Amino acid sequence: MSDLLRRMLFLPEAASSLATRVDQLHFFIICTTFVVGAGIGLTGLFFLVRYRRGRAPSEAPAMAAPTWMEAAFAGVPLSFFLLWGALGFRDYVWARTPPRDALDVYVTGKQWMWKFAYPDGPGMVGVLHVPTGTPVRLLLTSRDVIHSFFVPAFRLKMDALPGRYTEIWLEVLRPGRYQVLCAEYCGLDHSHMRAEVVALEPAAFEAWRARQRAQPTWVADTAAEEAGTQGPFARRGEDVAARQGCLQCHTIDGTPHIGPTWLGLYGRDEPLASGGSVRVDVAYLTESMMDPLAKVVAGYAPVMPSFHGRLSAGEVGALVEFIKSLQPELPEPPSSQEPTYGPLPR
Repeated sequence: MSDLLRRMLFLPEAASSLATRVDQLHFFIICTTFVVGAGIGLTGLFFLVRYRRGRAPSEAPAMAAPTWMEAAFAGVPLSFFLLWGALGFRDYVWARTPPRDALDVYVTGKQWMWKFAYPDGPGMVGVLHVPTGTPVRLLLTSRDVIHSFFVPAFRLKMDALPGRYTEIWLEVLRPGRYQVLCAEYCGLDHSHMRAEVVALEPAAFEAWRARQRAQPTWVADTAAEEAGTQGPFARRGEDVAARQGCLQCHTIDGTPHIGPTWLGLYGRDEPLASGGSVRVDVAYLTESMMDPLAKVVAGYAPVMPSFHGRLSAGEVGALVEFIKSLQPELPEPPSSQEPTYGPLPR
């Protein structure tokens, strides 16, 4: 039934887990409104035929609708609208809450191309490789104007804004190639700003990533990564932090200083000077770099300058990955070896 409705409405295939949820709600609303509209049209046609003028008009008797009928005419449509709203809100929250184990991919829109970068692997222009059956979180930003990342087969659309990161996640159901468009007019060649998502089986995706990282430009990064805990993107972020003077105010070992320490910062709830708290995530870190006075952490002076226009999208993403990599070491778990005892007293 869903495939028939999809063909009737000229919709592309539903290739992601979000697409099936969007289509189900879409079909439910369309079928409901079609049935109600057909009922109203047929009722009007019946009255047109049944009460057509055929003799001299006579005075119609006065009629009063019962209360239950008036309540039904108002309550039934309202119930359907509230149900649609509840279902839509449920899907909206689901689509905006990526799983914790999602694969991160940085997406940068630029007149007129899409660029993709993995925190621990290669970067690509115009082609995004993802594994099927695996949640993938897209962290989107723009180098110039507002763009909109749109994949029709995934029913997925999210704006990419200059100076900040937005996020959305997807899970592709089957291997294939899927077109990426820009859904926000962004200049002369807006219609040519296209890319594609290449969905691979998980084993094929890992093989592709291994081949990419083995390319000459990634050999040094791969060898260094095997010797440490940071990926190439995070190590680049450490260089950016040193070059931009971030480490003059923020420590990476937990030591108190002018600004909050970066050790264990990502994912923490920080109290604010204005009251309340904020979860330290990608969006908050990006906002703090571009507009540091928007949310000042309690106990610290508002002395951080704005880096808007001073950092590229790639440098911001690298800094975020560096901060994410600074997690305190967990204590060694207690030994599970059974204790030894001396001989029992006689």
